[in-house]
Amino acid sequence: MSVPHHPIAVVGAGLGGLALARVLHVHGIEAAAFDLDPSPEARVQGGMLDIHDDSGQEALRAAGLHEEFLTLVHQGGEAMRILDQNAEVHREEAGDGGRGRPEVDRGALRDLLLGSLPPGTVRWGAKVTGARPLGGGRHEVTLADGAVFTTDLLVGADGAWSRIRPLLSAARPAYTGVSFVEADLLEADVRHPVSAAVVGGGMLFALGAGRGFLAHRESDGSLHVYTALQAPEDWLDGIDFADTAAAKAAVLEHFADWDKSLRALVADADGVLVPRRIHALPAGHRWDRVPGVTLLGDAAHLMSPFAGEGANLALLDGAELGLAIAAHQGDTEAALASYEEKLFPRSEKSAAMSAEGGALLFRADAPQGLVDMFAAHDG
Repeated sequence: MSVPHHPIAVVGAGLGGLALARVLHVHGIEAAAFDLDPSPEARVQGGMLDIHDDSGQEALRAAGLHEEFLTLVHQGGEAMRILDQNAEVHREEAGDGGRGRPEVDRGALRDLLLGSLPPGTVRWGAKVTGARPLGGGRHEVTLADGAVFTTDLLVGADGAWSRIRPLLSAARPAYTGVSFVEADLLEADVRHPVSAAVVGGGMLFALGAGRGFLAHRESDGSLHVYTALQAPEDWLDGIDFADTAAAKAAVLEHFADWDKSLRALVADADGVLVPRRIHALPAGHRWDRVPGVTLLGDAAHLMSPFAGEGANLALLDGAELGLAIAAHQGDTEAALASYEEKLFPRSEKSAAMSAEGGALLFRADAPQGLVDMFAAHDG
């Protein structure tokens, strides 16, 4: 029985992997993508993303999808409020689109990319468990069901805990010292008017020393809340998230002296709370050129979310890799070298910004650091 062969195999059908497949398709190059989810609808894709004009939007232009993207933008979503723990407003901006970072629902953006690909490009329910080099830049990839395939160009777009990264690097993500607890408030204007007013039309930063509430309004009128705490890595292990009332109480213990309107972002949340530790690869993570394989997105440069760069870089990585492959058809190594030459310095800069952002958000005099940063941009 012959082993299936794919000239270009992309592991992971997130934003970066889909952007790569789309740009290749635009240039008449076929790619096969493999994703562990059983279907595109298998799980919720997350909340709102601010797509930057100089990175994520550049990728969408390269993919020929920028006009369609603009129809998905959440009008007014660039609004922002910065509060302290007493709910005193330190800065407020209208969502008039002046910052070049329009908000869009992650799921809608993913659907746009998926819909732009030929049917069958993504193989769903195809969980990659490992890969090994065969020589000459070719690799054999193994799936969870025991199936294998070979490829001339293997791209790891499979996120933080990538199964492809070990072919290139021994680096593993490390805990950043910050944990999130995520929550949702549904139909906020009707069911949670106080919380809706606190968050406003876009993004909320309610910050104090070592902790805070980060929240945004989604296009369906719900609020998505990230309760952030500088905490030991095992802090979340001590909370029973199966008991939502007890979990809310455990989280809010750390916000006992915060304004009631901010505590309500957790106290009144609908549904379960979701714990998430924030991990990152070392800033400046890179690897020596290995024939026939590369990484993009979180697999290449997982970073904390405190600069809003992750999804934008994944999109740009995918687009730039696709453009490099198209420009160097017949010379895979030249394409990968060209791509990685830009990837490494760009991701190192963004990872450093993300780490600095986390330190700034939760420093002892928070929210002053964030207020000062925006004031400096005003000048």
